[in-house]
Amino acid sequence: MMVKICGITNRDDAVAAVEAGASAIGFNFYPQSPRSVSVEKAAELGGGLGVVKVGIFVDEPAEAVERAMRAADIDIAQVYGDRPYHGLRTWRACRVKSGEFALPPDEDAEAFLLDGFSEGAYGGTGTPFPWAIARAVDKRIVLAGGLDARNVCEAIEQARPWGVDACSRIEASPGRKDHEKMKRFIEAALACKI
Repeated sequence: MMVKICGITNRDDAVAAVEAGASAIGFNFYPQSPRSVSVEKAAELGGGLGVVKVGIFVDEPAEAVERAMRAADIDIAQVYGDRPYHGLRTWRACRVKSGEFALPPDEDAEAFLLDGFSEGAYGGTGTPFPWAIARAVDKRIVLAGGLDARNVCEAIEQARPWGVDACSRIEASPGRKDHEKMKRFIEAALACKI
């Protein structure tokens, strides 16, 4: 199970996520996010860590995404919007409304991140969606939206995803992780048998 901790804004949280067993950490480059960091800050926070680094982008042109990935040493771009990103490693992020979901066409995406829909927000809202929707998708899925240690195993059992992603429900405050909640989430996700 791939386990991603998103919304990393400080080095302590990045190191704690890696030490707890996270497969990936996410840096949000969307300026309207309360967890937004600069490209330079992301490079500093993720430097030297043996983990997959994911950058979150909202409707950014491919050239800008590629520049940011190079500058911040980002492995994968998690992209919101409809733009094409040929030649870049991407996870296509999709906001799922209950009962209203169709996977967007994107043959280049390595995975599709499914997150709960929240008006005007792109991730990090703690909004869940009916996880069983993901089970019907015949692609590599990363499940996000309202996950924590208490519900991640149930979500995995219902959705059968390739990976899971947590942010707001494992925080002490926006942009600051609660290390104990984060550790319990990672342990629960990795312990869940499907």
